[in-house]
Amino acid sequence: MNPKLPYVLLVGAAVIIFILSCMLLSRGGRSPSCESQPNVVEKTGSVSQSLVFADLTPEEMSQVVRYLQGHLGVPLVDASRAKPSDNCIASVDLQVPAKAEVLRFLDAGGARPPREALAVLYFGNQAEPNITEYVVGPLPTPAYHRDVTVQRYGGKVPYHRRPTLGSEYEQLRVFLEKKAFTAAPTFMQEVLEYDRTSVAFQTTVPHGFQSGDRVTWFVLFQNVSGFFVHPVGLEVLVDHSSLDISRWAVSRVFYNGQYYRDMAQLESAYVQGRISVEKVRKVPWDGDFSSMKPRAPPAALFPVQFEPQGPRYSVRKNHVLFQAWSFAFGMSVSTGLRLFDIRHKGERVAYELSVQEALSVYGSNCPGGMSTRYMDGSFGLGRYTSPLVPGVDCPYLATYVDTHALSDSLRPKKRKASLCIFEQNLGSPLRRHYSNLQSLYYGGLVNSALVIRSIATVGNYDYVWDFIFYQSGAIEGKVQATGYPSSSFLHGDGLRYGNRLWEHALGTIHTNFVNYKVDLDVGGVKNSLVAHDMAFEMTRAPWSPEQQIERPRLTKKVLDTEDQAAFRLQSKMPRYIYFAANSKNKWGHQRGYRIQITSFAGDHIPEASSMERAISWARYQLAVTRRKEEEPTSTSIYNQNDPWTPTVTFADFINNETITNEDLVAWITAGFLHIPHSEDIPNTVTVGNSVGFLLRPYNYYDLDPSIYSHDGVFFTSEQDFTACEINPLACLPKTASCLPNFPPFTYDGFRNM
Repeated sequence: MNPKLPYVLLVGAAVIIFILSCMLLSRGGRSPSCESQPNVVEKTGSVSQSLVFADLTPEEMSQVVRYLQGHLGVPLVDASRAKPSDNCIASVDLQVPAKAEVLRFLDAGGARPPREALAVLYFGNQAEPNITEYVVGPLPTPAYHRDVTVQRYGGKVPYHRRPTLGSEYEQLRVFLEKKAFTAAPTFMQEVLEYDRTSVAFQTTVPHGFQSGDRVTWFVLFQNVSGFFVHPVGLEVLVDHSSLDISRWAVSRVFYNGQYYRDMAQLESAYVQGRISVEKVRKVPWDGDFSSMKPRAPPAALFPVQFEPQGPRYSVRKNHVLFQAWSFAFGMSVSTGLRLFDIRHKGERVAYELSVQEALSVYGSNCPGGMSTRYMDGSFGLGRYTSPLVPGVDCPYLATYVDTHALSDSLRPKKRKASLCIFEQNLGSPLRRHYSNLQSLYYGGLVNSALVIRSIATVGNYDYVWDFIFYQSGAIEGKVQATGYPSSSFLHGDGLRYGNRLWEHALGTIHTNFVNYKVDLDVGGVKNSLVAHDMAFEMTRAPWSPEQQIERPRLTKKVLDTEDQAAFRLQSKMPRYIYFAANSKNKWGHQRGYRIQITSFAGDHIPEASSMERAISWARYQLAVTRRKEEEPTSTSIYNQNDPWTPTVTFADFINNETITNEDLVAWITAGFLHIPHSEDIPNTVTVGNSVGFLLRPYNYYDLDPSIYSHDGVFFTSEQDFTACEINPLACLPKTASCLPNFPPFTYDGFRNM
């Protein structure tokens, strides 16, 4: 036996023991994984009831399509390849049941309302082309359909009002490439270096100047990332009013400040040297200055929020439960995110909260920019809801929900992770007080709220839509605007209409307005509208009559009629305006929910404008009307393409009806002015571009309901505030020292484009 062998074995054993000890020590020092706790207990019935508001499933959408194909007696072409002269299904969405039926079902044990769909059809292949809306039901096995167009709009909807299908835009692109641009080959090649893939288009709306028009300016940009800020100076007006594509024609051409009859005249002028050419430097595909690729390398990771014991909310189908809150959610193809049956502590405070419209009015010295008035609901705030990126668009560990839509196609499309729900610690106290007078204590409550969010990308703009639920019983509706600024080619007196963003890019001035429907049911369906404010009164000091005191006093007024409750944008509105219940709190005050608006809106458009009535909802920062089933929305998707004869005119809702002790709806408008500036390059930030409203309890409770929150903190100078049973914050090293389970990053935003 080798005498050195025992020593070798001892050394080897020592090394193994050392390695094992290190492994055990390192494992012992590692924080355990966070484990979810069964924090949320939910009644099965509430989930089942919320399904009355649930979006159509893909199977239901397909059933509606098959039913219509088999029961209308006319050929239906897939909208994705339909010509204007074809019949097609433009969209299929949920037909929300009448409120009275729903409340009988939810509150009185009545029958569940039949599940129905609303289908919008374009009939181009008829003697009198028109748009028709059908209610189809009952789902999931349709057996009937009824034409509701006349009932909803007072008559057939003219065909020229139809929102433009993707197939029509594609046909217009082909027309420009094969007919319009071929009339100016030298100009297109030498000035724009055109090769059929080098340009991108942005279209304008409305299509013309009067009812029946369907003429559109196409603004040309370099086809690069962030093309919206790369104008090349050429804009083409196309008349596509005919249902026969072969009859489409160029009506006018604009280049670098000059107008031409058509592309042939532009070509002739160029060849003869009669054009002032402003050649734009060609940028790489990534857009150069418009690229959103970070200019800095990765560094320390930004803060990430996690839930040490799992989510404190539940999402089951379309029903959300968070602490004292519950609600149902859905996604309309045209108007986007909407909530129903919003309850706090089991009592309904609102029947519906929904986005209605997003409006932008542009200015420019180029024809495309100066004629643009976007009504984004016509394009589809729900249709263009985009997939969300975990960790940026929403917290990484948020709950992500897929949504489905049937629009511009015969098949439903899945939008993966297009809605998110999360609890957010806002990093500030909801309320607090530190007492160093008389008794010594600290009391506070972290401001942790539930957020439901969707983001709609409509052309250049991205709208971040939030509804936020606070522990105090308040609800916030908020929109943040980001995306790219729209631009015109900088020439002449362009700086009267915006700021220069780059060599040839004029960031065009524009307004942003959003409209919400808020159907509050405070302590029941019947409410009144009450205004409280303050006025100074002069009085003599009772203890010193020779002295005068100016003291604030409370003013009160019941707003009896719709006219009294319609507050113009620039008018003075009472600072406390609330829906009042027919019941009182412990202190004898009418229970209420106050409406508080955050807005920086100016004028929407002069009322003398021929198209103003189509956007007349934007006249008012707040208008309260009687709720009517025949007034479900403040506007219509058909208003965009015929604002001169609007299908729905919100101003007509306000007709001085009494609103005392009635079922009421608040229509809220918020907005801001955007003058694009150099910091909008590469694109616009959300900071400072946020507006919305708050709904706050006003004597609704006997005291602040958040006092019952489990998150409260209170300790005195005489208590051991390092003890967990006294101060839950003292337990954080134990309760929050786990490692969150981050799932692998995924994103499906580029599939099935």
